[in-house]
Amino acid sequence: MSATKETSNISGYHDKTPIYIDEEILQEAVLEQGLQDQAERIAKEEGILYQEALRLSLEYRNIQKIDHLWEFSSLTKLNLNNNFIKKIEGLDHLVNLTWLNLSFNNIKKIEGLNGLQKLEVLNLSNNRISLIENMDSLMELTVFCIANNKLHQLNNVVYLRKFKKLFTLNIDGNPIPEENNEEKYTLFLAAYFQQLKFLNNIFIDEDIRNKASAKYNLDIEEMNQGELQAQQAAEEKQEQEAILQMHEDAFVEQMNGDYLYKNIIQNDTELKKLQCLPGVDELLEAFEQRLVDLCNQLFDVGLAEYKRRDVEVNSFFCRLQTDVTDSQSRASKVLADFQREHKQRTVDLDEAPEEEKKSKMDICLKEINVLCYNMMAVEFQLYSYLEETIRKFDSNISEMIGSFSETAQGIFVHCRELEDSHHQKITQIAVNTLELVAKGEAEEDFPDDVRMLFLDKNTVMDTLAASHDNHLQTINDRETQLVTRAEAWKVALIKGIEDTELKRNRMRIADIHRYGDYLRERLKEWM
Repeated sequence: MSATKETSNISGYHDKTPIYIDEEILQEAVLEQGLQDQAERIAKEEGILYQEALRLSLEYRNIQKIDHLWEFSSLTKLNLNNNFIKKIEGLDHLVNLTWLNLSFNNIKKIEGLNGLQKLEVLNLSNNRISLIENMDSLMELTVFCIANNKLHQLNNVVYLRKFKKLFTLNIDGNPIPEENNEEKYTLFLAAYFQQLKFLNNIFIDEDIRNKASAKYNLDIEEMNQGELQAQQAAEEKQEQEAILQMHEDAFVEQMNGDYLYKNIIQNDTELKKLQCLPGVDELLEAFEQRLVDLCNQLFDVGLAEYKRRDVEVNSFFCRLQTDVTDSQSRASKVLADFQREHKQRTVDLDEAPEEEKKSKMDICLKEINVLCYNMMAVEFQLYSYLEETIRKFDSNISEMIGSFSETAQGIFVHCRELEDSHHQKITQIAVNTLELVAKGEAEEDFPDDVRMLFLDKNTVMDTLAASHDNHLQTINDRETQLVTRAEAWKVALIKGIEDTELKRNRMRIADIHRYGDYLRERLKEWM
């Protein structure tokens, strides 16, 4: 597909047949604006670069379902008013949207807006909505219209207090019981929305603001305090979640502290029986402390390596964006120079006598071929350069992951050695206890299950061996998880970069071919 920068406001037909958004509707809406120059007019021949469209107006289209908008990633303004839409959906990819009009539809529930974090203006007037909800991500909201719906609780409107940039609110025409009572409606909202400038298209002046503050001062103070506490709790939770996510991204989640130790012993019921033996508690305490020290060492290494990788990744993407931008600038200059000269050549062709048209046509065709060659050269130069850049980045990241994995595996070796040593000491205590039991010299306060266990040496040895094997398996599993995830992350990262650049390169080459074909077709008009 190809592209226009803006689309039109269309005021089309409105018959009685509900329809869905499809390719034909989108192309008509985009093209109805009129394309602004020859470079853009290739859209009429080969389609439209929807990802470059900034505005899209689809009102009065009898649309029943929002769909097929995933390519409009640059869209900032979307008009879908006066349709038959029942559900807000299909907007997840419109991450740059700032203005959305869904008024005069059949919407019953506010939903499907989580991805619109840049949204500033939202119009949901004249629908069937009974509850304001599911808008938590719209923190940039400045204008919200939900007039003539089915809202019936004034307290529900307080939900909007979280939007600190909201200055225009229209809830007129809803069956809110307090609507005709100025003190319980206008003053209430003016008090609870102190940043609000316009309510139901009426300016909130200083007199209204003072009355509202006097009447609801204590309520507002109490709510402000509650909101502050809730905000602090939310910030603490968010900060904690970010820390945990960083640990996971560093592949060392739950490696700080005694997590591994607890995993080792939590299901070892036989080991718990042995804790009553003299000296076992001290051994377990020493084992735990040394294992925690090793885990903390690995945790610190993991975070340090994560920060190194993060710097490398950010640096790479900055270089990548700079290289692509520079290439686009060179391509734009080549195209601009061609368009300026081609315009004059087409004028000369149009004014040339019949006997000269053929030669001038040949010149135009030759220059079109030269343009395509030059544009291709710029693109291939970029792709070759990016290939080498990606190769070096792959090498750097591979070295980092390899070094980290090697360090981690070395620490896990120490963990296994620690477990071996601990197992030998526990075994020695068990052997000593067996001898005491055999001689009848065992302590009398042994629990019955422990005394029964030590009646048979083979059972004791088998139990200790199984316990040791389980401990080692837990350590091995954590090591495998770390190394495997680190390698998988690296592979996915490089593949994602390569796939993205390959797709961009193919699209760019296809655009160049389409533009060349378009120019050649246009020349036929002079034949």
